[in-house]
Amino acid sequence: MQDWDWGKDGKEVEQKIIQLADRVKRFRPPGAGLAWVVLLVLLFIGGSSSFYQVGTEETGVLLRFGRFSGFAEPGLHFKLPFGIDRAYLVKTGRVLKEEFGFRTVQAGVRTAYSKKDLDEESLTLTGDLNVSDIEWIVQYQIADPYKFLFRINAPEETIRDISEAVVRKVVGNSNVTEVLTTERAVLASAIEKEMQGILNAYDIGVRIVTVKFQDVNPPEAVKAAFNEVNEAEQQKESLVFQAREQYNREVPKAKGVANATIQEAEGYAIERINKAEGETNRFLALLTEYSKAPEVTRRRLYLETLEEVLPKLEEVYVMDKQGTAALPLLPLRSDKKGGAAQ
Repeated sequence: MQDWDWGKDGKEVEQKIIQLADRVKRFRPPGAGLAWVVLLVLLFIGGSSSFYQVGTEETGVLLRFGRFSGFAEPGLHFKLPFGIDRAYLVKTGRVLKEEFGFRTVQAGVRTAYSKKDLDEESLTLTGDLNVSDIEWIVQYQIADPYKFLFRINAPEETIRDISEAVVRKVVGNSNVTEVLTTERAVLASAIEKEMQGILNAYDIGVRIVTVKFQDVNPPEAVKAAFNEVNEAEQQKESLVFQAREQYNREVPKAKGVANATIQEAEGYAIERINKAEGETNRFLALLTEYSKAPEVTRRRLYLETLEEVLPKLEEVYVMDKQGTAALPLLPLRSDKKGGAAQ
């Protein structure tokens, strides 16, 4: 609520009224009575209680004779005095936070926390009958300031009670390994969703922004053993990631080599088939010509064979059937120095 600040226990306003009354007595017109003093005091009180200021992150809720009259945006506003209009300021533009299992002692670059006497709040039983020391925060925003003020009594305490109940329920349905290691984000999301559902049922105009586990640890008595388990889980996850990386690197490489080998084999098969078909067609064409003129074809094949073989020989000798000595063939046409002669 935002009205005129009368000071502690109303002493300041009482002094102001007395001072004003003294001044009026000194300067009042002749014959004026107590009514003149009372009128001035009422005017002073009415004028001073007719204005209120709404901050930049606030929304004003205005009541007239105790009934809702409207909302007020940031800025200076007028209201009816003497308690006819009453203005309540709600921080709707700010994300509010509730802390569980710890308290912020000093905020800043190096924030200081305290866990003193908060064990009953943070110790939670898991589904496999283990105890976890959980610290978490709930961030929320006031969506409807009127509902937040008047729909339910003590809305901050209600949000805290709902949060503790939901966290104990969700954690109680999970095992200690999930809570301490891999499933924190999933559990926080489930808590946020269930809390929002309950708050919507209560209709108090609150929107949950996020639920985060600040820290999750085993109790101090077994903390060392659980830390070893946690390190083992992290090492296992690291090895799994390394294996997946190796798999993703080697398997595509092997598939590429296999595809290259298959394509090479298919190309070789096509080449051999085409070559065989070509040889077959050449032989069939030669056979056709041979059937037409056997002697001519036979001689032509003999000469073509000699043309192919003789250039590969370094020396050629012609043997006379009736002679006794070999006659060398002169290299009259030599393709290259030291080459074959025809």
